[in-house]
Amino acid sequence: MLKTNTCGELRLKHVGQKVVLAGWVHRQRDHGGLIFLDLRDREGITQVVCDSERAPQAHQVAAQARSEYVVQVIGTVRARPEGLRNPNLATGDVEVLAEQVVILNPSKTPPFYIADGGDEVSEPLRLKYRYLDLRRPAMQRNILLRHRIVKFIRDYLDAQGFVEIETPILIKSTPEGARDYLVPSRLHPGKFYALPQSPQQLKQLLMVAGYEKYFQIARCFRDEDLRADRQPEFTQLDLEMSFVEREDILQLIEGLFTALVQKMAEPKERGGFDLNIRLMQTPFPRLTYREAMDRFGTDKPDLRFGLELVDLTDLLRESSFQVFRKAVEEGGVVRGLRAPGCAGYSRRQVDELAVLTRHHGVAGLVTFAVTAEEVRSSAAKFLTEGEVEGILRRMGAQEGDLLLLAAGPWKESAEALGALRVEIGERLGLRDDSLIAFAWVLEFPLLEWDADEQRWTAVHHPFTAAMPEDWDLLETDPGRARAQAYDLVANGLEIGGGSIRIHRRDLQARMFRVLGIDEESARAQFGHLLEALEYGAPPHGGIAPGIDRLVMLLAGEHNIREVVAFPKTQSAVDLMMDAPSPVSERQLRELHLRVVEDED
Repeated sequence: MLKTNTCGELRLKHVGQKVVLAGWVHRQRDHGGLIFLDLRDREGITQVVCDSERAPQAHQVAAQARSEYVVQVIGTVRARPEGLRNPNLATGDVEVLAEQVVILNPSKTPPFYIADGGDEVSEPLRLKYRYLDLRRPAMQRNILLRHRIVKFIRDYLDAQGFVEIETPILIKSTPEGARDYLVPSRLHPGKFYALPQSPQQLKQLLMVAGYEKYFQIARCFRDEDLRADRQPEFTQLDLEMSFVEREDILQLIEGLFTALVQKMAEPKERGGFDLNIRLMQTPFPRLTYREAMDRFGTDKPDLRFGLELVDLTDLLRESSFQVFRKAVEEGGVVRGLRAPGCAGYSRRQVDELAVLTRHHGVAGLVTFAVTAEEVRSSAAKFLTEGEVEGILRRMGAQEGDLLLLAAGPWKESAEALGALRVEIGERLGLRDDSLIAFAWVLEFPLLEWDADEQRWTAVHHPFTAAMPEDWDLLETDPGRARAQAYDLVANGLEIGGGSIRIHRRDLQARMFRVLGIDEESARAQFGHLLEALEYGAPPHGGIAPGIDRLVMLLAGEHNIREVVAFPKTQSAVDLMMDAPSPVSERQLRELHLRVVEDED
């Protein structure tokens, strides 16, 4: 090895020892007779002192070193003089007095400074030179944290009797779910593989095969529009268990994530990662889908703060204010949200909030500003004194509050005020970033109506079982059927979803019929699964938490690209490797493909 120690491990106990370090020059500071090199590797930074009197050759070489040069240092560890210790460095009590410095490889001037935080560097530039961006201590921290999280998960599940099994990347395309990434077959012209959106059918087949407890750190691919917490290729903890009910899976995952957060919060010397995080509540709260939407306006609520939605429908059902009355007559609801201390909001600030509601299909936002003198609202003149008092009382209004009311269809009004709740929580600083507020959301709708295709579609996927008492609703009232599905959410993010699966062929075929998949299509697309269910498939279920989102949550990042080594942009482009890119005509001919230019 070209080094005896890392740049992050030297302490006072090493004083007097001769060491060999190697890494990148983080900074070089030339003070004439003394040159200081901050030497960096993935474990940290050590200060190296090059004294022209004691080691003239080392001093001469250090004078040539610049940022990001790769160097080797041979020297002796000594304590820093009193008053010159650096409390911001783990190695800040010591330094290495260089006897020899060797430049292993020089470096061009980087397009941005690695030593800086990187906040001022544009993301496209960072992604184009990702191999340099990954040298930054903040990025290395995230990638190392990811490694520790995945290792903890593997060790925990191994201790619980799970077997890690790899499933194929080249599989069959099925029409349900997001768009597939397709891979043309050279040996079978005109036919295609698909990259897996998840190993869903494969892990169910592993349950039929008798492995009982399976997991995989699985790579998945979805050709869908991107956002801050989504990538075209991502990693999930894929997990399936046989002979279980919903409670067994919830207890397993709750135990795993509780232990994981507690371990990552411990000091590094005890195997943790020094994260400033703590669980808000255990056991994790449980909400039905309906309850989550009614109280928080979303199926992935952030429970770190209150500000729950309030239903006002019964108070305003007969109101002379047509906005409220019409919404109720059309089967909708009237809901309110209290924004504490925001009565002094300007018209511009209120208009900004109204824009959010319009994005969720609610045309208008009605506001009431509660002051010591009056209740200001453009709608007040259309409401009776009793209706205004009822609104204030039900919403627990206090002087200085701004009340936000939205009327419309049940789901749209909930989502509109749910978005406002998040916005108000952020503006008022109500979210504690050191808290991890896990919760379970249960009993999702099994099916939803697709107006474009004029058919019922699966909310999760077509292999999810209905609640036992709801199977008979599939043919009579499909929209009311609830799924044996569950989501793990935290801090406003969906961390993972799962369900109890259909393990009988007759019930799976019944589900396909409700989804408008005829017998011939079902056999062509899912014949392998339907046949397997006839060979003694056990009751089974699973879940698939997203590794990328989990690491993003624990690292305190707000963009998933900060915890993925080589991510794509929001337009699914790899700026570093310039992908996707054209391929040669020869490759296209081999695959029996032709590129057709868009007419536009």
